[in-house]
Amino acid sequence: MFYGAMVWDPWLIVSQIVCLQCLYYLALGLSMSLLVGTRVPRLTLLYFFDFATLTPRTPTGWCAIASFLLAAVAGAGFMLYVIERAKKCLDFAATLYIIHLFICIVYGGWPASVTWWVVNIAGLAIMALLGEYLCIRRELKEIPISRLRATVCQIANYIPHQFQF
Repeated sequence: MFYGAMVWDPWLIVSQIVCLQCLYYLALGLSMSLLVGTRVPRLTLLYFFDFATLTPRTPTGWCAIASFLLAAVAGAGFMLYVIERAKKCLDFAATLYIIHLFICIVYGGWPASVTWWVVNIAGLAIMALLGEYLCIRRELKEIPISRLRATVCQIANYIPHQFQF
């Protein structure tokens, strides 16, 4: 989608970061509404950015943990279309989680829960590794020669006869 020439383009990088961050929070919101929203009377930003909601002591906490991990899997899928390069997946996944850490610090203070750190580091690993795997599979996909051969033959038909060999 955003894949271009091999030049350093800061606007492309910023737009990829913003796009990936928005898609991640969209996936997190969808998974939170399905798993946590059915268990609580009102789903608020508290479940997204407060470290205290990620606890293995309650069933709602387990649903929140599952939501974060599902969003990481979805983020890997988004990387396949937004980033498109396996060597950039770790950089973009780490950037996403660093931005998430800063938002969490602004919203609820420094995350003091070990569970929050474990879930987010696991989410980072899932997103980076699965994103790299998916991108590598796409990069190693065979290029169909029959389509290339047909294109070359079509181009050859447009060459004037005096230039044909």
